[in-house]
Amino acid sequence: MREDFEISIGSNLMRVLVIEDDRETAQFLQKSLKENGHTADLAGDGEAGLGLAIEGNYDVLIVDRMLPRLDGLSVIKTLRSEGNRTPVLILSALGEVDDRVKGLRAGGDDYLTKPYAYSELLARVEALGRRSVPEEQQTKYVVGDLVLDRLSHRVTRGGEHILLQPREYRLLEYLMQHAGQVVTRTMLLEHVWDYHFDPQTNVIDVHVSRLRSKIDKNFEKPLLHTVRGAGYTIRDGPV
Repeated sequence: MREDFEISIGSNLMRVLVIEDDRETAQFLQKSLKENGHTADLAGDGEAGLGLAIEGNYDVLIVDRMLPRLDGLSVIKTLRSEGNRTPVLILSALGEVDDRVKGLRAGGDDYLTKPYAYSELLARVEALGRRSVPEEQQTKYVVGDLVLDRLSHRVTRGGEHILLQPREYRLLEYLMQHAGQVVTRTMLLEHVWDYHFDPQTNVIDVHVSRLRSKIDKNFEKPLLHTVRGAGYTIRDGPV
């Protein structure tokens, strides 16, 4: 695991439970989450983590898959069986497609393979945190003068209609859903292309380039930005 750079995404501060038996890793995550304004509690084994998750009111759970006393998937299955719907990010050294599928089917909401960049972990935790906040279903996303209407699938900027292909629309919708956040390539592959592995192609670069040419090219202020070494973000302001 390495920390590429420190980023703080969004304005919602969260209460996070980290269930991780590697003390050094757990303390690093706790310290880093706190530095980004969040509260983080630790549990060193599955049984302790399950107890805290049931008793506490957490926004997100970070659960290592291989845990003493009770493995991570069993922790998640137990929580789900008791009606606990807190979003869960699974951490694991097991990164094959079958391993990811098992984690998601056990009730995990996201799956991150070790080693990982802390910036990506934070981006994923922040994205999961947004899901845990009850709110009315948004029908419209707005960033600056860019508007995406989810009911009509119509996109405009400065009142001008922008015609997008279906994949370009899904890409823009996901980016605008996470406006102001850094969205990694892995997140885009999983949520826009439904890939749970990296096909080692430039498909994302091609679609981002096409999307940028449509929403930014003829306008004074760019909204779609590349964050070097991390991914992409859409925001009305500097990165």
